Amino acid sequence: MTTDTTRIPLAADPARLALAAALVTVTLWASAFVGIRAATPDLGAGPLALARLLAGGLVLGLILLARGERLVPPRPAWRGIAVCGVLWFAAYNVLLNAGERHVDAGTAAMLVNVGPVLIAVLAGVLLGEGFPRALVAGCAVAFAGALVIGAATRDAEPASVPGVVLCLLAAVAYAGGVVAQKPVLAHASALQVTFGACAVGALASLPFAPALAADLGRAGGAALAWTLYLGVFPTAIGFATWAYALRHTTAGRAGATTYLVPPIAVLGGWSVLGEQPPVLALAGGALCLAGVAIARRR
Repeated sequence: MTTDTTRIPLAADPARLALAAALVTVTLWASAFVGIRAATPDLGAGPLALARLLAGGLVLGLILLARGERLVPPRPAWRGIAVCGVLWFAAYNVLLNAGERHVDAGTAAMLVNVGPVLIAVLAGVLLGEGFPRALVAGCAVAFAGALVIGAATRDAEPASVPGVVLCLLAAVAYAGGVVAQKPVLAHASALQVTFGACAVGALASLPFAPALAADLGRAGGAALAWTLYLGVFPTAIGFATWAYALRHTTAGRAGATTYLVPPIAVLGGWSVLGEQPPVLALAGGALCLAGVAIARRR
């Protein structure tokens, strides 16, 4: 009789792995703000969303096939995936891309970060997660940090009304998509849910296909590279790790983690685009970090 020493138990528990997955997600999503800003001069809001979803869906499909998983999730997951795909993968991306044409990145980040608050409220009411004091307090602190970042990084010119409305609508679509996605993860894997929502989002964005063909014909190499990056990393990988994290925690806590996006986006703009952030923005980032730490306390 021999002893199998090749199987070593993992020290990390699901909660720690979920936190690690969430950190991967927020880092990639923060980089998406830089990518969107770099690509939107050459690609319209709708075409950019469609290209990003097509690239992400292709990568996710190949990963599923390589893992031997079914592309089509179980029937009980279809409705939630459809709602998530239309609201979050299609509507959110188009609205955010359009909103950043009217407002600067700091203001956009501040407005979109209404989303985690809405997630906490909707999850508390619709998913029965309640309103833990730590979550409420953490969201308040992190939202204050997002406001500080927005105030510190906004341009001298006031934000346009269309840009504000578009970013707020994007936050609503984002919150609705997360709340619709959470119950689905009990019926399908994180990869299946992400691929399905990405496919639905791409189908919903197909009316932008003619405009995408025209934009790709005149887009520069940098814009095309950023578009591919947005599809592979923030979309395929970022949304897949998000689904894994959401499966192992509450929607409210997972949503609170995304308050890390604005400070990471500020640092990304500093390192990639050479945009040096004000000291006040760094202070806002510290508030976001503190708020997430409070919100994730059990």
